[in-house]
Amino acid sequence: MRKLFLSLLLCTGVINALACTNFIVGKKASADGSVMCTYSADDYGMFLGLCHYPAGKHAKGEMLQIYDWDTKEYHGQIPQAAETYNVIGNINEYQVTIGETTFGGREEMVDTTGILDYGSLIYIALQRSKTAREAISVMTRLVETYGFCSEGETFTICDPNEAWIMEMMGKGPGSKGVVWVAVRIPDDAICAHANQSRIRIFDQKDKKNVMFSKDCIKFARSKGWFTGKDKDFSFCDVYAAPTFSGRRACEARVWSFFNRFGDMDKYLPYVEGKVKDAEPMPLWIVPNKKVSLQDLEASMRDHYEGTPFDLGNDLGQGVWEMPYRPTPLSFKVDGKAYFNERPVSTQQTAFSYVSQMRSWLPRQIGGVLWFGNDDGNMVAYTPIYCGNTVQPECYNTPGADAVTFSDKNAFWVCNWVSNMVYPRYSQMFPSLKEVRDSLDNSYIANQGEIEKQALKLYGESEQKAVDYLTNYSNTQAQQMLARWKELAIYLIVKYNDMAVKPTKDGKFLRTKTGNGATVKRTGFPEKVARALVKQTGDRFASPE
Repeated sequence: MRKLFLSLLLCTGVINALACTNFIVGKKASADGSVMCTYSADDYGMFLGLCHYPAGKHAKGEMLQIYDWDTKEYHGQIPQAAETYNVIGNINEYQVTIGETTFGGREEMVDTTGILDYGSLIYIALQRSKTAREAISVMTRLVETYGFCSEGETFTICDPNEAWIMEMMGKGPGSKGVVWVAVRIPDDAICAHANQSRIRIFDQKDKKNVMFSKDCIKFARSKGWFTGKDKDFSFCDVYAAPTFSGRRACEARVWSFFNRFGDMDKYLPYVEGKVKDAEPMPLWIVPNKKVSLQDLEASMRDHYEGTPFDLGNDLGQGVWEMPYRPTPLSFKVDGKAYFNERPVSTQQTAFSYVSQMRSWLPRQIGGVLWFGNDDGNMVAYTPIYCGNTVQPECYNTPGADAVTFSDKNAFWVCNWVSNMVYPRYSQMFPSLKEVRDSLDNSYIANQGEIEKQALKLYGESEQKAVDYLTNYSNTQAQQMLARWKELAIYLIVKYNDMAVKPTKDGKFLRTKTGNGATVKRTGFPEKVARALVKQTGDRFASPE
């Protein structure tokens, strides 16, 4: 996600900061026949909402100004397309969805003179593509013409019929070129990537399901990085070989996703990162059950629960079992380096989504971006239909930014709540989860009826259906914001001063005199009390 990603990894291989996660589900692997994919945009200090690029017709000779998606620095300009399509978030009106994770790779391959960074490339491709294959063509043509100024990237590129993973790297300063490979994920499979290159040996003869740059292998040979037979060429091992960080902090997130849908124990030595020649994971697996929308939402909320990487049962979780850790993820004690686990769900998420793309519905109805403007574990995913032409105010709030709070803005209100919950997780999270799940379940329960009405309107005119779904999406988002404000107030009242006020039927109970609320003082959880006594001995032992 972050530009100059390599600077975020310590040369010792110890984890420092790693960003972004993508999951991919083929249409025969999903419970409802949709292609689905996810994305979390993770970066400390990042402030993002739901972007919108309206469809348009453009005059010949019109130029498009390119500004870096991360830094906002001006890079240059390229010719505008004659026609561009409506884009809302990371999905367009044809249900094409594109996400990414940064893997870095060889530092000398970054083309600092290139015009197109990874973020600009995503949103330009969404404006110019009707299918995933077309998006791959648009993206590779553009960077081969104007240069790619980001580090190594893995892209998720999906439409209602196909799911692809593409990896790309520049060829050095001034090269105006890239090496890349794109592989179609089988319809009955699931795939994932999380800041580590994942495409190894690929079938160079399978023209239907594999695409790659003409000099993908030749370039590596010219640099002396590869000397074997073409058929043995591994993109990952040559251009971005996994370090300990790449395996433990990145591939472990892929492992955790796969492990929900299959037995991945044999790959534990690889993702643990300590066995040098351990067998790496496959690019995809066939899941042992059909993957639902709810499954993907749950996967985006993962903290390695129930796995060897579980964040419970150590001092880092604090008094109230927090499945989050402070960053940087690496630290030293007496000169020795240590690290914290990096799960999928992390406090630095600016937004995340689950994209649902369905081929059997009209395109403006078939594509839904289930969107949340904070850590996926701490938000409800509200439905945003791909034809929507207006963002909800809470996802695009005038005046709100990274240093300007607004109670009209979902990012800030959701962060307000989540940052209350983090340090007192086991106490407060159940209240948040109840509201989150209630909203999520209501959206999913209503989806069929909403789309039935949209189809009826679509029979009258496409615009009526688009307007109806835009209004529905925006209404749900604004209602979520209102409910989250209520949650914030509820949490501060109920859990004020590390005590707990009892409630009945959603109302706080008061004393008979009415002068104040009765409270429960919970004290330490038992295991924390035991750990404290073990550490301090009789220091706090009472003589009574």
